[in-house]
Amino acid sequence: MKRLILPGAMVAFIVLLALLAPVLPLPDPVRQDVANRLAAWLPGSPLGRDEFGRDILSRIIWGARASLAVAFASAAIACLVGTTLGLLAGWFRGLAEFFAVRTADVVLCFPPILLALLVVTLLGPGTATLILVLSILYLPGFVRVTYAEVLSARGQDYVEAVRALGAPTPRILSRTVLPNIAGPVLVQFSLAVAAAVVVESGLSFLGLGVVPPTPSWGLMIRGARATMEQAPTYLLYPCLALTVTILAMNMLCDALRDAVDRKGGTRAPKLRAVDRILPGLFPTREPAPLLEVQGLTVDIATPGGAIRPVEDVSFAVRAGETLAIVGESGSGKSITATAVMGLLPPVAQVTAGVARFEGRDLLDLPEEERRRLRGGAIAMVFQDPMSSLNPVHRVGDQVAEAIRAHRDVSAAAASQEAVELLKRVGIADPERRARAYPHELSGGMRQRVMIAMAIANRPRLLIADEPTTALDVTVQAGILDLLAQLRRETGMGVVLITHSLGVVAETADEVVVMYAAQVVERGTVAEVFARPLHPYTRALLAAVPEGDAEPEGIPGVVPRPDAWPPGCRFAPRCSFATPICERPQVLEQAGERLVRCIRWKDLA
Repeated sequence: MKRLILPGAMVAFIVLLALLAPVLPLPDPVRQDVANRLAAWLPGSPLGRDEFGRDILSRIIWGARASLAVAFASAAIACLVGTTLGLLAGWFRGLAEFFAVRTADVVLCFPPILLALLVVTLLGPGTATLILVLSILYLPGFVRVTYAEVLSARGQDYVEAVRALGAPTPRILSRTVLPNIAGPVLVQFSLAVAAAVVVESGLSFLGLGVVPPTPSWGLMIRGARATMEQAPTYLLYPCLALTVTILAMNMLCDALRDAVDRKGGTRAPKLRAVDRILPGLFPTREPAPLLEVQGLTVDIATPGGAIRPVEDVSFAVRAGETLAIVGESGSGKSITATAVMGLLPPVAQVTAGVARFEGRDLLDLPEEERRRLRGGAIAMVFQDPMSSLNPVHRVGDQVAEAIRAHRDVSAAAASQEAVELLKRVGIADPERRARAYPHELSGGMRQRVMIAMAIANRPRLLIADEPTTALDVTVQAGILDLLAQLRRETGMGVVLITHSLGVVAETADEVVVMYAAQVVERGTVAEVFARPLHPYTRALLAAVPEGDAEPEGIPGVVPRPDAWPPGCRFAPRCSFATPICERPQVLEQAGERLVRCIRWKDLA
């Protein structure tokens, strides 16, 4: 909350100054005095006069009134309409989802200036037209933010509890869902206001916004352009006012984002002020995630009702990094990977969440587009290479088939490239091995063939599901070295699903610990392994053999998906459990980490 004080005070001062403009002892901002045009200073005019002899200070303050009125009005309209559409789309899905999301996509297809030109041509310039244009421009942002948050919230237990009480849908949306998504919507509103001030000034500068003689910062900059050599300060003052206002608002946006993030989960990426004012002008220090999964939930239909093997899973992996997902069998690791790849069986479906690959939501793509990504930009290595390789085809032909499925090359060229791939993954005598059948190869060789198929089309993301299962230590080390080498050479991002914490410690940058369908801890490998915060993570680390010490087993087993215990799902097996653990658990921010334990501060 301390971060809100300075930017909040700055924005409040600017808004208050604009509101009090009519009662402040200021000269008339539209009154002309040609005899004193371009005067540097006059009594009562500390900033001088413009090209028509109008008081510059008065016009800056009245210009703030015009700019902020347009910005707040347009952001409020976009917020009201966009949040309503996002609520309906995320809750009812179906036709409402199609209408809201596709409408937002259509608006995003229009470049802002061209859309403004179109609307101004039809309706004529003016404040009302400007508010309409900006409302349309910022509508898709509110629709998308609200839609994504509702998808994440609708599957939560507290929403299901209200539905079980028989509450009507309007009450659920207004009293349960909306308060829980208010934080991101508020941040989006502050971003829209800040951006609208800039766009309003730009459109007014072009003659498409506020109509003279109404004061506006954009009109002042436009007027100062013709007198830059005679009175350069006349251009400086409105530019300085615009810059200070935008920086204050962007600082407030950053502080608001941190203040409203109470639930944990994946935070919105931090944006610098310059990125909001002039996006793309300077490269960011930290690259955007290659794959970003948020709130992923999977349901499986059974005769006894739907079960949920994956619930509210979130993580991100960047290019050139390895993210490990660990946990006992039945934790939901493999189903998470198959859901991201779009390979779930017909009885299973994703009911909430998003999985963005390079900005595109994989879960929302048509099957044809997902098929083009699978084996191309995104590849997967499955657990059992013997069952993944076709027993009646030679391994070289199967690698060549993976190449020809995504590239237009001849059969001979594909076969030659398959041999080169087998050589690259460390298979001796690749020409002879390419003519072999899967049963003629060892387990380690079969796994290397699977990796050769996965990297055949130079993927940007590799999902490896237990790539070293049932392999001896020497072969396991070779496979891991190969993956690390490919990652360094190509900048490929890797999602590694494994039971082995030793493998994680050796190869991964970040780790996600899953238990009973949920993420229970997430952070860098160094931090999580050095100071685990969740009792389950502690138990997993204690179960790893180390030296002569006898490993500690974890009592009990992972519960079935149709019999999750109330509150903390690890509580029945946890030696730290207390009655307070029967409460619902949420991911909490613990420094740079996330942990799903109500007692993590006591155990840290």
